[in-house]
Amino acid sequence: MSASVVDPAVKAQARELLNLIDASPSPWHAVATMETRLSMHGFRRLEECERWTLRSGGRCYVVRDDSSIIAFVVGAGALAETGFRIVGAHTDSPGLRVKPNGPNRAGRMARLGVEVYGGPILATFTDRDLSLAGRITLSNESGRLDTRLVDFDRPLVRLPNLAIHMNRKVNEEGLRLDKQKELPVILSVLEESLSPRDQFLELLSERLGCAPDTILSWDLNLYDTQKGAFWGPGDTFLADSQLDNLTSCHAALVALLDDAALNAESTAVCAFFDHEEIGSQSMKGADGRFLPDILERIAFGLKVDPEGYKRALACSFLVSADMAHAWQPNFPAAYEPDHHVIVNDGPVIKVNANLRYTSESVSEAIFMHLCERVDVPCQKYSHRTDIPCGSTIGPMASAGLGIRSVDVGSPMWAMHSIRESAGALDHTYMIKVLRCFFSSDVL
Repeated sequence: MSASVVDPAVKAQARELLNLIDASPSPWHAVATMETRLSMHGFRRLEECERWTLRSGGRCYVVRDDSSIIAFVVGAGALAETGFRIVGAHTDSPGLRVKPNGPNRAGRMARLGVEVYGGPILATFTDRDLSLAGRITLSNESGRLDTRLVDFDRPLVRLPNLAIHMNRKVNEEGLRLDKQKELPVILSVLEESLSPRDQFLELLSERLGCAPDTILSWDLNLYDTQKGAFWGPGDTFLADSQLDNLTSCHAALVALLDDAALNAESTAVCAFFDHEEIGSQSMKGADGRFLPDILERIAFGLKVDPEGYKRALACSFLVSADMAHAWQPNFPAAYEPDHHVIVNDGPVIKVNANLRYTSESVSEAIFMHLCERVDVPCQKYSHRTDIPCGSTIGPMASAGLGIRSVDVGSPMWAMHSIRESAGALDHTYMIKVLRCFFSSDVL
């Protein structure tokens, strides 16, 4: 298949990805979107505080604190002998979060104070049509706490750039934003009768259909309202926010819902975590207990004894799926010369000698063999030795469970920008390989 012409089936899968991203302006919305799709395919929600009874072929999922989700299909084979096939990814993306006392006055303007979440490219947030989405906690009519999702779904706030007349060296020195003084976003001209906080609570209450004084707290992030799009000759490329890492979540979810995964011998697991961008050390992060707890509960639900569970882990495998750095020819000095990764040339195996990625020779070979099985090309990436390397959920999840793992991802440009780019064909390639992973006997 030529990368210069997008097959209709490839474009349809890429469009599904863009639709998922556009419906998921926050990690909480991303989980809600995926939960809806799982329910449509016969998956039932399990609560961690209840007793589980599982059976072969069972389709289930668990949500922890609204923004992390683990879905699984119980395999046809004995768990102790077939183990788990796990794809791990993350639901969060770098950006800006509204502070608890964020609404503030600056002259006659109402602004929202924000805090940097993770490592976004801050300059890309300027002059964009930004909105707010996330989770609100309020007190309902019975006096109990109620959690709701909110999405304004229209341009609401903005971070205007300073005119070049007042920043004459911006094109030579780049845009630098003071995180404390220059990141608050503009909301409106302040109404005389309302404080900035009261004005903001009015906005939230109107959107939620509740009284302002019932709103107790929020988790709100800024997002770009521009929808995802194809670009380039033949629509070979994609542009959207959160390609890192909802692209991997979508590819894994599509693979899990395939008939081959739904009827596989091994138990297929998709584990999508919040908080990857800030280190994963939380109750719902990959460095917490969520995945070990759920895998153990699966074993308990199948009446597998402790030794059988340990045997299952010993024959399990984790694919840590997170996006990879594609070669940008305008900045050749940023890349390792012998490891240029090309968009639409296939999934990338990410390697780091210091185990910032989990790939090693055996797990590399396993993933390469999976690619060969489904006629998908693959690439290998190594970071420049003199530039610090990022990491993924792979090292912590693999170490915590004691299972072999490989770090892979689809190539992309402008990682951590508010508007990222990737390849349409690469998304189909990744789906094909993950389908094979869930159902094959390669391991």
